[in-house]
Amino acid sequence: MKLLTFKLQDAEYLGALTNAGIVNLSAAAPEDVAFSSMQHFIEAGQSALDRAYKLISSDLVMLSVDQVEWLSPLPQPTQIRDCLGFEIHLKNCFESALKLSAMNAEDPVIAEQELRASGRFAVPEVWYQQPLYYKANRFAVAHSGKEIEWPDYSNIMDFELELACVIGKKGRDIDKTHAEDHIFGYTIYNDFSARDAQMLESPGMLGPAKGKDFDDSIILGPVIVTTDELSDPYNLRMQARVNGETWCDSNSNTIYWTFSDMIAHISNSETIYPGEVIGSGTVGLGCGLEHLRFLNDGDVVELEIENIGVISNKVIRR
Repeated sequence: MKLLTFKLQDAEYLGALTNAGIVNLSAAAPEDVAFSSMQHFIEAGQSALDRAYKLISSDLVMLSVDQVEWLSPLPQPTQIRDCLGFEIHLKNCFESALKLSAMNAEDPVIAEQELRASGRFAVPEVWYQQPLYYKANRFAVAHSGKEIEWPDYSNIMDFELELACVIGKKGRDIDKTHAEDHIFGYTIYNDFSARDAQMLESPGMLGPAKGKDFDDSIILGPVIVTTDELSDPYNLRMQARVNGETWCDSNSNTIYWTFSDMIAHISNSETIYPGEVIGSGTVGLGCGLEHLRFLNDGDVVELEIENIGVISNKVIRR
């Protein structure tokens, strides 16, 4: 099932996207608390999903997709953790960082050779030992279609194309072989980034902080696709376009650390809860840094993942 949160006449509703249009689940069963919000629906588990399928199969009035205002499907997640799941992305970013560091040297060629020999720009060994992640700002979630305001302190704005899973079942010390049982569904994650701020603070060994944390920096959407409809998240075409130009055309099958790996690691001595979002990390070539190209005022970023949909946002400078 493809689930969304939308606004109609100043009220927010939970909906299901079908080939015929949108079913307003909240209005169809107003007495059912599970249908009052996406968070309540996730917490209600399989029984709520079963009831939703029955409603969809009944003779209900459909809303057209352009009749409503699409919001983030999960407007305020319980928690957001963003992992580094793709080795290709990490290698590309270290290579770009090396070139940027050498660019302003008196002799860029020699500087690049020296930096490369130093080993400072190699993927750290710990990355191959366990999934790495940071905790993102769950209050910074915005929706597809919203204009994203460039943070005042940044001159280098970027995007990141990620797949994300949404946790559906509480658990702790979850074995990798059972981790998928805790996933409710999948969505697209655009992790807008202020690269200059990120580069400035990263030597401090904490964060990222202001490199990632600003209003509306996280885009989730357009829907959450439940696991019964999207059973294999590891063979999905992933594309990024800026002003219609393709910057990335990759596949989730290039992932190194799976969501099962991530969940097993995160839940070690720590409880995870329904409504948490875990980002896959950026797919290879899925951000401007890897291309040494960055966003300009007015650029429109479209991210598309097969079987999930497209999210689109314009970035603007005030």
